[in-house]
Amino acid sequence: MTSQAFDKKSGLAFIVAFGVVSLFADMAYEGMRSSTGPFLALLGASGTAVGFIAGAGELFGYLLRLVSGRIAERTRLYWPITLAGYVLQMAAVPLLGLSGNWMIAAVIIVLERTGKAIRNPTANFMMSRAGEHIGQGWAFGLQEALDQTGALIGPLIIALVLAHHGNYRDAFLWLAVPAVLTLVTVGTVALRWPFAGHVKPPEKGSTTAALASNFWLYAASSGLVAFGFADYSLIAYHFAQTHIVSNTTIPILYSVAMGTSGLGALVFGLLFDRYGFAILPPAILAAAVTTPLAFLGGHDLAIAGAGLWGLALGAQNSVLSAGVALLVAEQTRARAYGTFSAIFGIAWFAGSALMGTLYDVSLTAMVSVAVFAELAALVPFALAIRKTK
Repeated sequence: MTSQAFDKKSGLAFIVAFGVVSLFADMAYEGMRSSTGPFLALLGASGTAVGFIAGAGELFGYLLRLVSGRIAERTRLYWPITLAGYVLQMAAVPLLGLSGNWMIAAVIIVLERTGKAIRNPTANFMMSRAGEHIGQGWAFGLQEALDQTGALIGPLIIALVLAHHGNYRDAFLWLAVPAVLTLVTVGTVALRWPFAGHVKPPEKGSTTAALASNFWLYAASSGLVAFGFADYSLIAYHFAQTHIVSNTTIPILYSVAMGTSGLGALVFGLLFDRYGFAILPPAILAAAVTTPLAFLGGHDLAIAGAGLWGLALGAQNSVLSAGVALLVAEQTRARAYGTFSAIFGIAWFAGSALMGTLYDVSLTAMVSVAVFAELAALVPFALAIRKTK
């Protein structure tokens, strides 16, 4: 590759290649995350602990994105930071199978989130540069669809191992295979498209631009979405505790959710390029319906809730990231992604911890909080769009 800048052809090729990286990565870490709830319960963790661990992992990880985004903007070491994050995250996945108690497992879960935190703002930034040539919605939607393909396969690996051996530890150790493939492919992409991380430094004497008010309103709306969106670890814990579905079926449902997530990412990504921010309210409303279905419904409604949970997740992962690229200029975009993710993560932690606590007290109260937060997200979103026009 001799060109030192993206065009439409190279931009699409880069997104597809990075999507393959994401496919293997999600195969590894989403396979792990599909059964962390039941695994923690097996090790003696309570519902409150599961909710807190899930939220703490997201909190620590998302706060680190704030740091990694700023470091990337100052050093412009986009590829080294991205590669370091992948190494840490992929190393944590098989290590979970070696944990001896739920507290050690909790630390490993947080380490996995830390690895993703390190590489996420820089990876999103480089993909947004390619997305400028093919459409931000299509870029993030296509990458997310490939990402979720791996997230679909990973839980099936867990289910297959559990069906044959019934051992979570063996299942997590098998995920070392896609973890290694992730590191091989991301290294190859870095060598082929090194210019993806080459950004012109700011001119001498220039000051760092402040993020506009519409960005902060947009981030606040996304934070409320995160606050009210139940982590699958808690959903899986609920399924296991109530025996709505079998333990073997839980990762299969997660796999189905990942399949609908990939579909949602593609569809909402394409719609975003066509209709812009108007496509976000339907995605938020879909997220509001998932918690009542998953936690208050019976067998059939719980399965429907898991599928809709994936659809809403795919819409969030593609459209929310694409929206940041439209709101923020390239020079400050890595910092914006880090800041955006930090707000999202704090909200996810608070929501996960609260919902985990409420789960042990009242399912009705937990569901009410989740639905209210999702609907409240429409208010700052509307204000952000008004300021953007």
